[in-house]
Amino acid sequence: MKLYGVTGWKNAGKTGLMVRLVSEFRGRGVRVSTLKHAHHSFDVDHEGKDSRRHRDAGAHQVLLSSGKRWALMTELDGPEPPLEALLDQMAPVDLILVEGWKRDRHPKVEAWRAETGRPLIAPDDPTIRAVAAKGQPGIDDRPVLDLDDTAAIADFIAGEVGL
Repeated sequence: MKLYGVTGWKNAGKTGLMVRLVSEFRGRGVRVSTLKHAHHSFDVDHEGKDSRRHRDAGAHQVLLSSGKRWALMTELDGPEPPLEALLDQMAPVDLILVEGWKRDRHPKVEAWRAETGRPLIAPDDPTIRAVAAKGQPGIDDRPVLDLDDTAAIADFIAGEVGL
């Protein structure tokens, strides 16, 4: 499986870019999956639902299944697993897009918006292969792509991973 990341600071446009990239690659016939990093606790089931009751009772894993989808929830007793361990859980596809994990060593595009007032991550991170920007990022050692030009960003990623 090919792996490519989208990283950047909060409100830089990472999630919007990820959603557009998934649609773009699917339109090209590429089977794509995603991993999203969350810096906080999150829930995919709701209070009072049977799956939540199983989890609240102490189940280590709860697998919820229907005719449309299934989801496996695993409670962690220790530290957050590394990206590689999570990738091992993914079904084979053509491309996995990863949102977040800015400190991991996989290749990435940095989403950057001038209005956030945050500096670029790219100058200190060689795994960032291009910047998808809204505004002038002031970097000249990597390609700068328009954050809104999803096709061009997808072309760049496809070229990088050999799709």
